[in-house]
Amino acid sequence: MRALLQRVTHGRVSVEGKPLAEIGPGLVILLGVAPEDNEATARLLAEKTAHLRIFADQDGKMNLSLLEVGGQALVVSQFTLYAEARKGRRPSFTQAALPDQASPLVERFASFLRELGAPTFTGEFGAHMLVEIVNDGPVTILLEG
Repeated sequence: MRALLQRVTHGRVSVEGKPLAEIGPGLVILLGVAPEDNEATARLLAEKTAHLRIFADQDGKMNLSLLEVGGQALVVSQFTLYAEARKGRRPSFTQAALPDQASPLVERFASFLRELGAPTFTGEFGAHMLVEIVNDGPVTILLEG
């Protein structure tokens, strides 16, 4: 499982021009699932995400977590995080899990974040989404579980 975390001041996802979810300060999390991933992987990555100290404290140092700042999370499934483009010019996505496995794990990841206390919203799995990200910093971190 791969989570591309982007610290944001604002994030929004919409499908066919209709807003699905919108957050204020927090994290937009682009989440990719691999065939070997399972519920335990989702839980560990959610815990790491919620507790990762990437928000500024009163001295401007990255010393606070999403939970400590009361931030929100927006989870967007993104199989393209598993693109393989070493050969040729067209990426292969064979390292990404199939939708019947990936979809429930994306939902479990989001539910684990909620259980930890982070208000968490999601995009629509498999839909063509427009994702608006106002990256704060910019801070972008790739986590793998």
